[in-house]
Formats: sequence, C-alpha cells, structure tokens
Amino acid sequence: MKTFPQTVLIGALALLPVIGAEVPRKAPEFTIKTPQGGQTLLSQYRGKVVAVEFLYTTCPHCQHASQLMSRLQTEYGPRGFQALGVAFNDMSHMLVSDFVRDFKVNYPVGYSTREPVHAFLQSDPNHSLHVPQIVFIDRKGVIRHQSMAQNDSNTATEGFMRQMIEMLLKEPAPDPKAAAKKPAKKTS
Repeated sequence: MKTFPQTVLIGALALLPVIGAEVPRKAPEFTIKTPQGGQTLLSQYRGKVVAVEFLYTTCPHCQHASQLMSRLQTEYGPRGFQALGVAFNDMSHMLVSDFVRDFKVNYPVGYSTREPVHAFLQSDPNHSLHVPQIVFIDRKGVIRHQSMAQNDSNTATEGFMRQMIEMLLKEPAPDPKAAAKKPAKKTS
C-alpha cells in the first residue's frame, strides 16, 4: 500500500513531461559537433541573444523553423542575435550538411546524440519529445523560454519568436568588467 506522500511524488513525476523544464535557469554548457569534425560550445555565444533549435533533419516542421530562423538571423544578427541548430535524429552527423544546403540555412548547424539533448532540455528520455524544440537564451546565459516537450504549437511561430528575440535584445548585455571585479568565492 502506498502512502499519501509516495502517491503525490509519483503523480508529480508523471506530470514532468507535461509541465516542462525549469525556466528560467542558467544554460548548461552544450557541445555541438560540426560536420567538418570540430565542435562549437554554446558558451562561445555568451553576450548574444541565442535561439537554439533542436531538430530532426527529416522533420518538415523543423525544416520550416530553420528557414524562419535563417530570416530572423539575417534581420536580427547585426543587433546581437544568434541562431543555432542541433540535429539529433539518427544519422544526423551524415545529414546536417545536406540539410543546411537544401534549406539554405545561414547559421551554424551541427549535431549531437539524444542523451545530451534530453539532459540540456531537462526532458525524460523515456517520453516522446516533439521537434523542433526551441530554447531562447539571454545575453547572460540564462534560458528564458523553451518549447514544451509535447504539443507546443506556439514557440516555433514567427510571431512568438520575434517577440522573444526583440524582448531579449532590449535587455542590456552583461558588463564583462563588472564580472571581472567580483571577488572570488571562498571555499572552506
């Protein structure tokens, strides 16, 4: 027989895929492998407003979102916006270059395996994850919005994406001098 606290805990865990990840939260480091054999770190874009599209190269919705993000990159890039793409479907390491060419993507797109993507998104790898998953990160490296794991028909729309980008671009960039002046934390 389950006690009341166990029942509540089990119920809460069952809702995690519906509720979504904790937002806002500091964006963890994420490594994007490039088709040329290198890698890009998410932290390289600190100071910019970043939108990361986690995608399947074979998904029509992801293809459409990538074309939209290319337009937004052209429009907002000079103001400090950076779009990134991370393919994580099977064989994505072989499909990314064709995806970029075929859909005329004008921003960096690489690939990753599923496990780091699920960890970054705070999603349960045992539950389905609808793609594209889009994450908006502010200039300070804080995730401010991300797609719901399932049935998110809003985040990948042009209106919503423009609203998020414009809102985050209005916020001041972090002052690197102020960060350098902070005293180091003491460890005991």
